[in-house]
Amino acid sequence: MADRPGPAVFSIAAHRGFADALVAGLVPRYGEDDLGLARLTLLLPSTRAVRTVTEAFIRHFGAEERGGMLMPRMAAVGDLDLDEAIGPLLDPLGANAIPPAVEPTRRWLTLAELLDRAMDALGRNPRPSPAGRLRLAREIGQTMDRLLVEGIAPDDLWGEPVMQALAEVAAHWSENTKLFYAVQAMWRAELEDLGMVDAATRRNMLFARAARQWRDAPPATPVVAAGVTSAAPELARMLRVISELPRGAVILPDLDLTLADEVWDELGRAGHADEAGASPFARDDAVTHPQYHLKLLLNRMGVARGEVRPWHRRGMGAAEPERSHAISSLFMPPQASTRWVDLPAEKRRMAGVRIMESANPEEEAQAIALLVRRALEGAERRIAVVTPDRGLAARVAAHLRRWNIEADDSAGRPLSQTAAGRFLLLLAEVMADDAAPVPLIAMLEHPLAGEPFGRAAWLDHARQLELELRGPRPAPALAALRERIGRLARRTAGIGDWWQVVEAALAPLFVRDVAAGDGAESEAPARPLGGHVDLLARAAEAICGDPLWAGADGRALSAFVDDLRLHGSEAGPALAPGDLPAVLREAMDQVAVRPPYGGHPRVAIYGLLESRMARADLVICGGLNEGVWPPRPAPNPLLAPPVMRALGVPGADFRIGLSAHDLAAALGAPEVVLSRAARDEGGPAIPSRFLLRVKALLGDRLLESHRESAAVDLARAIDDTPSQPPVYPRPEPRPDASQRQVDIAVTALDRLLGDPYQFYAREILALRSLDPLDADPSAAWQGTAAHAILERWHRARADDPRVRLAPIADDVLEEMNMHPLMRGLWRPRLLAALEWVERAIGEDGARQAIAIERKGEMTVEGVRIHGRADRIDRLADGTLAIVDYKTGKPPGWKMVEQGFALQLGLIGMMARAGGIADVEGEPVAFEYWSLAKNRAGGFGYVETPLRVGSKRTGIEPDRFLPLTEAKLREAIGDYIRGDAPFTARKNPDYPGYADYDQLMRLDEWQARVDDDPAGDGR
Repeated sequence: MADRPGPAVFSIAAHRGFADALVAGLVPRYGEDDLGLARLTLLLPSTRAVRTVTEAFIRHFGAEERGGMLMPRMAAVGDLDLDEAIGPLLDPLGANAIPPAVEPTRRWLTLAELLDRAMDALGRNPRPSPAGRLRLAREIGQTMDRLLVEGIAPDDLWGEPVMQALAEVAAHWSENTKLFYAVQAMWRAELEDLGMVDAATRRNMLFARAARQWRDAPPATPVVAAGVTSAAPELARMLRVISELPRGAVILPDLDLTLADEVWDELGRAGHADEAGASPFARDDAVTHPQYHLKLLLNRMGVARGEVRPWHRRGMGAAEPERSHAISSLFMPPQASTRWVDLPAEKRRMAGVRIMESANPEEEAQAIALLVRRALEGAERRIAVVTPDRGLAARVAAHLRRWNIEADDSAGRPLSQTAAGRFLLLLAEVMADDAAPVPLIAMLEHPLAGEPFGRAAWLDHARQLELELRGPRPAPALAALRERIGRLARRTAGIGDWWQVVEAALAPLFVRDVAAGDGAESEAPARPLGGHVDLLARAAEAICGDPLWAGADGRALSAFVDDLRLHGSEAGPALAPGDLPAVLREAMDQVAVRPPYGGHPRVAIYGLLESRMARADLVICGGLNEGVWPPRPAPNPLLAPPVMRALGVPGADFRIGLSAHDLAAALGAPEVVLSRAARDEGGPAIPSRFLLRVKALLGDRLLESHRESAAVDLARAIDDTPSQPPVYPRPEPRPDASQRQVDIAVTALDRLLGDPYQFYAREILALRSLDPLDADPSAAWQGTAAHAILERWHRARADDPRVRLAPIADDVLEEMNMHPLMRGLWRPRLLAALEWVERAIGEDGARQAIAIERKGEMTVEGVRIHGRADRIDRLADGTLAIVDYKTGKPPGWKMVEQGFALQLGLIGMMARAGGIADVEGEPVAFEYWSLAKNRAGGFGYVETPLRVGSKRTGIEPDRFLPLTEAKLREAIGDYIRGDAPFTARKNPDYPGYADYDQLMRLDEWQARVDDDPAGDGR
């Protein structure tokens, strides 16, 4: 190769299998003796590529059954998209002339500070929140890196091409450009003071240094760059130098050498400014074409496509060469695609490629897992699932575990979605929400919590606290929780000691600055991000112990925390606790936690970046929908697309071309399945433009033969049982006589007559529904509060008729530990209704309250009936009025007549029978005092089910108590003393709660009962 003319640039076609074909050609070329390969320096794009090529060497030497081998020295040039640094070959310890790179976290936090200063200087208002500034600072850093990689200086922003571009766009783009320039100028001054440079700048300097050294003193040993497709200018210049070394070469993946010249020209300028003053990127450049970025790389290397030679070696498991011709036709630019009309059938056929379309992502994941499982039955077959959809990848991995296939997802998961990262985020939410029930219980019941203290006991106490906290949100912070713990400690041993451990860990998160003079607490203090993270890390370790930092996610969290501790205390805006969860979540999303090796040796799940250079016998490309593959282009929020083109930076659609190239490379495998789901989580999904091209190229005649339907059919059937006619009957439990001997509460008789199954589940099975955490105030909770206030007011009024109701209401709500927000929203309405009660009682001097919240009981046919009277008044003639307070609309008289609202009548029967202490007399009035809105727009009114006064409807007064007694005896005779079944939803008119609908499996039989009231199936 020493006497060759021109640069040594090669291309490995997609069907040959890049890694295996590369090794198959390097071994005879450079392995002249036993040490030949060891002298070779092989530059690869990423550490993932290093692993892939290493495995290819092992396969190659294993197939030749050679005893041992010395592999070449492999080094990664670093991948910015994978957040990888340059390896030690290009960044040696002796490179002192090149300034160090600033830490990414320090730059991010400092940019947020500079952004605030720049907005001050430019008079920009309104300002984003601290969390918003950090988000914008991250976007500014990404834009700076794009410009730095392209070698664009800040002053280029005010060149003539940019000014012309700004004149064509909306005015806000000019303001954003000024802001970006101001922040970048301040940052450059900061870097000069630090004696550092940006990481992207340092990469360029290292590439230039290596190119200069190799050009001035070519190494005696061979240097080969393989698989590097980044078109960064400095990297392209280094690759040019490598291609001209005496024993150097550049090997590109899938550069289409068969593409016609006119089609190659149709791709556009691709960084080549062939006209005076013209932008290197034209508006009509085909940046979405898979060959565009390779053309850009060749142009920047100064290499013509005609100088690139094909790599003639094939890898193990290569596909047929016809596949490359089909791939080339598949991705033709728009004008060239008209040639499809004249393509013969043999050039449309893509043998080994199948298209699989599922109904939804879950079905797609199941079908992909089945394809993997079936392929593993073949000896030594390697399978790769490639998808940019992280949710789909996780579902496929979960389905494969059904067959004990552990597939490593090499793209990893964001730190925020791992166990360790989620625990720190939960702590941040506890801190931000002042120990609100939902994040607090989620944190205490997290799988990592309580390991040092005994997981079982810890979880028992956490669940006890969860039961106590169900319902409306209590007052904020730990002091209010301490009262709840005190009540729990009286009936649960050990929970007080447990809470001391929890409170000791959480207390530092709630330290407040005390206002001078009055001892009042101020707002939660704003701290630098590093201070917040330090507090969270200490609390997390106190609760979880060492297991928090174990495993891949724990190690990633440890590095994340240390990084923010180090730099977050020196730079960045002060954050209030409320900003913390969003800031930490976004920062954690940038950290990928990749699993350690050790999964199935023949199954891999890749993201698009990780799939480059990888090879498998079966490649399944999943998630081929628009917005997923290709991804939806994200426009730069700071610099308008015309500005980026004028600066010489490819547009946002450039990444579509990269994802197209990733698909083209995957299509080179021997067997390929292209998969998509017709719907995603948001609704119908649009097929990927790439998949539509495959379908169009195949045509209707060939398309059916390329369908993969067996896996989809099996996926639909694997978890389905054979269709059966609905046979589940309406529940009619018949407990024995001993189980039926239960007391009846005055509020339970309604359920017994209207929906006997509800009574059975509640009173016999003793099943109670639980309120959710952080619930809205339910009707029962509001009623409890109203009854407690009225009871205390009535008792106080007996000693002092002038006592006011509002102070008592405030005291009760304070004791109920209501959250201030809930109190502020609900208290005015409650007080308005209670003040109506106060006025109504004060204005009626003809009646006297003789019993308030008084318990009572009686025995009917040997069954104890018990309840509580809200209020009983003595009327002027000595008779009694039974009053029931309602926070909502009271039941109508027809409900009472049907037996679905008998509480007033039962209390009246108790009073008449002497079952209520200190109450004697004949009840004649039965009233509901509702605290709901009245017709006049205020609150409060009185309603009675009796037909009295001017009412034209209702129950005759002399029938009310006999009716109640008849219904009671009917219920006792049928259900308590008798053997009648407790039929579910016996009376459809009963407006009961839906607490037991799932238990009675209502949806499985209700429709049949509605169509067949007799229930006999006819």
